Amino acid sequence: MENKEEKKPEKKGFFNKLKESIDDREEQMAILSTFVRLGILVWSGGILTLAYVQLPPALGIPEQKLDPTFIASVFTGVLATFGVQTARKNGDGTYKAQGGGISKSDMERLIAAAAQTAPAQTIRIEQAPIKFSTDDKGGEPPVKPTL
Repeated sequence: MENKEEKKPEKKGFFNKLKESIDDREEQMAILSTFVRLGILVWSGGILTLAYVQLPPALGIPEQKLDPTFIASVFTGVLATFGVQTARKNGDGTYKAQGGGISKSDMERLIAAAAQTAPAQTIRIEQAPIKFSTDDKGGEPPVKPTL
């Protein structure tokens, strides 16, 4: 008689499945870093929530007095890595992004300065189709080169 050993399929964890599904090591690290950032985001969001919410006395958890400043900075820092910025309300009811937002007057000054230094013009077209033509109907006659 021959002993046949049956191999049981190994249980694969989340990280092993991830490693097998993605071949490139850089992609694996990018996905792992995203999950780490999400974990920190959830943790800091939970701590911030507990700092401002009073838990019912039936749970038997004593009220914690903590300064949420550090946790809030961690929370906003992680949100910034995902491209989310905080904003504050201006007196006129509009919102301005904190940390580098450009106002309308700043943008107009930048455009004016760029127009003086660059011999090019930017045209933004909001409707299509547009046809560019070089016919001389209604305009000046075309300039002919002289020899």
